Formats: sequence, structure tokens, C-alpha cells
Amino acid sequence: MTRPRYRLPAAPTQSAPTQSETAVPEPVVEFPHADPAIEARRQAALEAYHVLDTQPEQAYDDIARLAVTICGTPGAMISLLDHDRQWFKARIGVDLEQTPRSHAICEHAIRTPDRLLVVPDTKADDRFSHIDLNLAGAPMRFYAGMPLRSPDGNALGTVCVVDTVPRDLDRAQREGLEVLARQTQHLLELRRYAHQQRRLLAEREAFAQGLEEARADLLLRNEQLQHRAHHDQLTGLMNRVGLAQLRENPQAMARLTSAPYSLMLIDVDHFKQVNDRHGHLLGDRALQAVADAVERSIRGGDVAVRYGGEEILVVLPSTRLADAVEVAERIRTRVKQSALPFSLTVSVGVAGGEPGMAFAEQVFDRADQALYRAKAGGRDCVVVDDTPMLA
Repeated sequence: MTRPRYRLPAAPTQSAPTQSETAVPEPVVEFPHADPAIEARRQAALEAYHVLDTQPEQAYDDIARLAVTICGTPGAMISLLDHDRQWFKARIGVDLEQTPRSHAICEHAIRTPDRLLVVPDTKADDRFSHIDLNLAGAPMRFYAGMPLRSPDGNALGTVCVVDTVPRDLDRAQREGLEVLARQTQHLLELRRYAHQQRRLLAEREAFAQGLEEARADLLLRNEQLQHRAHHDQLTGLMNRVGLAQLRENPQAMARLTSAPYSLMLIDVDHFKQVNDRHGHLLGDRALQAVADAVERSIRGGDVAVRYGGEEILVVLPSTRLADAVEVAERIRTRVKQSALPFSLTVSVGVAGGEPGMAFAEQVFDRADQALYRAKAGGRDCVVVDDTPMLA
């Protein structure tokens, strides 16, 4: 679609025109509508301020109020030209929040972004006679607007004053409007800077959060790797690598052996026959059932280790033999009641240790001997060590 062509006033002379001089029609020049590339840059510059459709702000309202005070007009606006509309960031005497861009004298003002545009009588000017803007019920007849520019020269809109009667501005009023336009530009730049700082802060916070999440993920992965390295993949119980690391940890060993403790060895009865008769898949399920029975029977601070192929070692800190036997019986009963397509039992040997005694050698050996007697005595039972403990 072909854009309409408008006529602009010629550049004003250095001295301000008098009332009689501005009443005479000025020479005009024709210009095409804004070049698309220029308009795109102008629109991008405006949007960088993030000001369109924001709530009224005292600082901008004060600019409009100063404009009506300096110029003696009933109306003033801070007008910003969006894609197809003229939107007012601040306004006095005008009820509308926006108008079509085709009805904006500011559209003409920004074509000469370094000069004040004064229209003494809008109804006598063919370019603007179609514009219907009312102030307190009376039609606009006078307009004066100073363009607002970004630092790189893109025109954003104007600080303008309007009146209901034809008139002009004197030199002081013109200069005052120019000063207000500069102050508005400073306000817009402060807004843009504040928005940039908030964006940078948000980016830094997002980056820091990303680092923290990456750190947490790395720690989780490390914990998972440590867990896999120290735990049996089939049963989920600690493996011998984990037990070795536990024995090398003085604090952990002190926790386990600082009070009377108990140790038990659990062995699956006839496990080779389970594998031979039912296959290794059901053999694995049998081991998992035993491990599940152990974990359901012990406390959070107890230690359960898959010590051998079908052997499980359990350390019960701060536990006397009588209490350990009760735990062992619960494990034996739960294994026997496992939901498996064949009968499964375990034999358990239990031994007790005193503070300061090395369970890995003496107590373990006594528990192993108790386990041997349980298996020799018919299996599916719990046998307690009866070896006298040496100081």
C-alpha cells in the first residue's frame, strides 16, 4: 500500500518568529513516510526503554505539569510513537490514553528530531485539520512539540503542549519546552539503564543458580557413583569394598564399637541347589528376598553387607546378644515367609563384642563358628556364640 505524503514546515530561523510572522503560512517541503529500515531502528530504540503501556509515574507527570505551566496551555503530553499508535506516558487536559498514529502531529514532529515543531492553528493547516483531539470538550487548535531522541539519534516521540485557541510560543517558552524534552530523555535513559541492571542481575542470579544446580548435580552423581562402588548392585546392600572403607574410617568404627555390639552372619541354605533347580534368575530373586528381610528387620544405623555369594554380614551397634537374637529370628522368619515359588530358609550365627575389641577378627570368627554350628545342626535356625570372650 502506498503511504501518504505529507508536507513539513521549513527549518525555522535562528530568531524566534513573532505572533504575526507565524500566522503567515510557512514554505513547505514534501517527504515520504519513514523508510522501513529507519522505522525499524526507531521502533527498536523505543522498545529498549520498556516504557510502553506502563503505569503513570510522578516524574513524567511532573514534566507534563511543568510544560503547561511554562507554556500557559491547558494541555500537555509526553507522546511516544508505537507501531500504529500514539501512546501518552503522561498527559494533562487530554482524556485519551492513545490515538491512532495517523492522527498524531508528533508523527510529523519526529521528522525533524532536532527542532521544535509549532503549529499555530491546526484547523488552518491542511496536514492536521482532520485530527480530532479535544481538551475539556473543546477541539485542539494549537500544537507545539519537541522531539525526544535516544542517544543514537532515533526519534521516540515528543514533549508537546496543546491549546484550544490559535496561538504561538515566545522564545522562553520554546526554550523551556526543549529543556523539558531533554529532561524526559534523561528519565528514559535512567529507565533503560535500570532495566539493563535488573536484567544483568537476573542473568547473574540465573548463572549462579545454574552453577549451584550443576554443583548439586555433580555431588549427586558423585554420591551415586560412590554408592554404586560401595554397594552390591543386586541386593542394594553394602559390598566388601564399602566394608573395607568403613573399617578404615576411625569415626565410623568408633560409632560401631564404642558400646557393646553384636554381629551376625547369615547364609542362604542350599543356595547352590536353588540355582541348579530353579535357575540363576530365581536365585537372584532369592538373594534379593533375603536382603529385603534384613533391611526390614534392622535399624537405620545398623550395617548390612553382602559379604560373599550368599552370605550377609550384619553389624548391630549398641546391641546386646539377646536383642540381636530377636533381630536374627525376625530375619529368619521373614525369609521363610518370602513370596517365592519355592521354600527358602537361612541359617544365622550371632556373636557379641565389647568396646575396644576388633570385631573383624575375634567377633567375626565367633559368629562364623556359630553359623557353622547352625548349618551343622539342621539349618533354618539361629545359633548364638557361646565362646568365652577374652579381655
